[in-house]
Amino acid sequence: MVARVVTVAFDGVDARRVDAEVQILGGEGTQASFTLVGLPDKAVAESRERVRGAFSGIGLALPSRRIIANLAPADLPKEGSHFDLPIALALLAAMGVIAPDALDGWAALGELSLDGRIVPVSGALPAAVAANGMRLGLICAEANGPEAAWAGPEVAVLAPRSLIGLINHFKGSQVLSAPRPGPLKSNGPVPDLNEVRGQEGAKRALEIAAAGGHNLLFIGPPGSGKSMLAQRLPGLLPPLTPRELLETSMVWSMAGLIERGGLTRERPFRAPHHSASMAALTGGGHRAKPGEVSLAHNGVLFLDELPEYSPQALDSLRQPLETGEVIVARANAHVRYPARVQLVAAMNPCRCGLGGAGKGACGKAPRCQRDYQNRISGPLFDRIDLTVDVPPVTAADMSLPAPAEGTAEAAARVRRAREVQAARLADLSPEEGGATINAHLGGALLDRHARPDADGRALLMRAGEAGGLTARGWTRTLRLARTIADLDGAEGILRRHVAEALIYRHNRMDAEAQFNRATMVAHSPV
Repeated sequence: MVARVVTVAFDGVDARRVDAEVQILGGEGTQASFTLVGLPDKAVAESRERVRGAFSGIGLALPSRRIIANLAPADLPKEGSHFDLPIALALLAAMGVIAPDALDGWAALGELSLDGRIVPVSGALPAAVAANGMRLGLICAEANGPEAAWAGPEVAVLAPRSLIGLINHFKGSQVLSAPRPGPLKSNGPVPDLNEVRGQEGAKRALEIAAAGGHNLLFIGPPGSGKSMLAQRLPGLLPPLTPRELLETSMVWSMAGLIERGGLTRERPFRAPHHSASMAALTGGGHRAKPGEVSLAHNGVLFLDELPEYSPQALDSLRQPLETGEVIVARANAHVRYPARVQLVAAMNPCRCGLGGAGKGACGKAPRCQRDYQNRISGPLFDRIDLTVDVPPVTAADMSLPAPAEGTAEAAARVRRAREVQAARLADLSPEEGGATINAHLGGALLDRHARPDADGRALLMRAGEAGGLTARGWTRTLRLARTIADLDGAEGILRRHVAEALIYRHNRMDAEAQFNRATMVAHSPV
């Protein structure tokens, strides 16, 4: 007889069905063996010894016969230790310890310790969602139960502490209660925007970026408040919607970052160090774990000291910023993770940090600035919607009292602008779906909702004809102008909205032109 238990194999945040099949062959006197097949990796292959040890830990001995465990489909690579529990359950059913039909309607995942405890694993939430799609319940570790319960009240979840507790439940001598979803946690109070002295122009840009989900770059000398401004962006953003909460939590579940099932509606804010590798940013490794850009899904990816990242790591973000997903190519598979993020970055104008104007200006300007900013490729610059010069904070700014307006007031304006966008995009057909904020507008949606008036279009045409806009820049300028109009409470996009959007567009040709003009002046005859 073949006993079968459903489990899953993870493909990014998607969980694919796998059947753990166990068969006991031969009669008395057959040479005892335990064979595991189905394209397992090293962690899965070691399940045999963990299952053997767990059975010994609860007082059960494996039959002295030939045991074959198969993970089907056999051509799908199996990775991770979560196959221990389904293999053990199928073996218990094949041995007659559990009635085979008792496992009908259940999927299982979990690692076993040698004393029979069920150890938590990553991916419980995606597994519960997949089990619900297969109209099955989920058996997982006790510590994974509150996380799996977030999949919905219609999903039956069993979360035993040990293998013996699960056996007693199926035999009727013990009843396991369904776990409750974990708590909705808060990351604590966020820094207030009124703590930033001066920098009113940068605050305006931060508010626009928050309202439309646009990418933002601050350029300024050390101590001008670039990082302070970026760290106050989460306080301006609205909480995650239920759909976004599920999407983001599934990524965090795959990374093993959910503790005791506690989720948060606050948008992720990831700030990796500039020494981060390409795999750390985009994902990868032996098991293709999600990278920082995926952990920031539906939130903010903050890159401080932008030119100090390796060029390869920065350019690896170009595709995720455009498509909203990361595809990690492996020799035997392609793993997809969602990565719809808002990029916020900060950098000094040059390596010494002083820049090319004012007191203490860099003596090598503008060449120093050009060489330093050239560490960032033009295509990545082209994906940044707002580039803001952050001047040094003066003593006069520091001596003034704190501004009367802070995060609460700016967040209220951002919330109203987002409500306008949500109402505008609420009636999309499935073919038009995907856009929820202005930064996601494209194609027909852009033509329908981001068409400027005649004066605004004429201004945009002049900017394009002057060589200051690529085709991507044209699209991103329209999205930015739409957000500025929403903050302004305007139904249509006017010339002043387009003009402000063009101010924020950064053009690498400008820096090159400035350098060429400075060189010509330096070598011109007196």
